[in-house]
Amino acid sequence: MDDAAHERSLLSQHMYTTGEVARILGVDASTVRRWRRSVPVEGPGFIQISERVAKYPESDLEAYLAARHIVPTA
Repeated sequence: MDDAAHERSLLSQHMYTTGEVARILGVDASTVRRWRRSVPVEGPGFIQISERVAKYPESDLEAYLAARHIVPTA
């Protein structure tokens, strides 16, 4: 996907707040903020809107969960 197509796809996605991501993942919002500030960065991908505001595109949250999805074998 070229950069322009990627930008369009980001613009069309639902963007989650830090609090929403924390509720979805069942962790405290401070944990999500700590992941964002860690080096290297942990947790789902995000877009840094300003120094204090980050948004999490739906596709990044989906990818984060998919990477951790464990399916037991029979």
